[in-house]
Amino acid sequence: MLTMKNNLINKFLSSLQSDVPACTANAYRLLNHGKLSKTGYLVILPVDQGFEHGPEKSFSNNPLGYDPEYHVKLAIEAGLSAYAAPLGMIENIARDYAGMIPLILKINSNNMLKSSDTSPHQAITASVEDALRLGCIGIGLTIYPGSNKFDSSIREIREIIAQAKKFGLLVIIWSYPRGEGIRPNMNTALDISCYAVHIAALLGAHIIKIKIPDNINGLNNIIPNLDNISDRIEKIIQSAFVGKKMVLFSGGNSKNLDILYKEINAIKIGGGNGSMIGRNVFQRSYNEALEMLNGINNIYKEKNI
Repeated sequence: MLTMKNNLINKFLSSLQSDVPACTANAYRLLNHGKLSKTGYLVILPVDQGFEHGPEKSFSNNPLGYDPEYHVKLAIEAGLSAYAAPLGMIENIARDYAGMIPLILKINSNNMLKSSDTSPHQAITASVEDALRLGCIGIGLTIYPGSNKFDSSIREIREIIAQAKKFGLLVIIWSYPRGEGIRPNMNTALDISCYAVHIAALLGAHIIKIKIPDNINGLNNIIPNLDNISDRIEKIIQSAFVGKKMVLFSGGNSKNLDILYKEINAIKIGGGNGSMIGRNVFQRSYNEALEMLNGINNIYKEKNI
């Protein structure tokens, strides 16, 4: 059982007060799993990039990644908190790996085969019922604040979020500013990222995934210049109901370990809750990925930072 003495955990659990007990039970399953059990930090492996970017761009650097089983085995051996993927990948491994790692079903996806002139939008590809039959602890959804289709997306997902909570599933929202309302090169501007996190919190997300923000403002100059990544992380957490919603940060494109570890350390110093890191994991060899994930887990486990 969790000790309940961890401030990160207590803040998160306080946000579940209006949810059914099954939701709290799934939160405990997530927070009490893997090498970061009971710490209040999470490291989750998301593998939805095959849908988003295509199989060649996602897995050609490490062809073992074409096999859905490869990723769940890696997540389990690395002691990760959870594994998130679209329907087909979860269906492929759910029975053989039942109960071995918390599963999150990604229920909407984008693809690169559409016209580039189309407003960013995610298609619903799975359901709450699918998540329940596959034994998942939660569902994952991507939103695009800034897209001309964002209002219709909200209407589309609000009932899904309500249904997920009714049946005790956690709701994880990938909040990625994108589209006609965002000026060029401002997708990761700090003020826009704060806005995107806050929107996800207002929509009822329990956990929010966001990219590490850049030290620029895309809307106005209200937020002062913040050179340190950790200070920018702190602003993001403030926008997530002062940490009552868990915020996990994307690993982004593959990068060298020194840069990656510095980012992870900054996430921790700034009050972030962990990482959802995909390409930096599965585009490395199995052993290299294990070594990297062990380093990430160790940073989050360290008491002195």
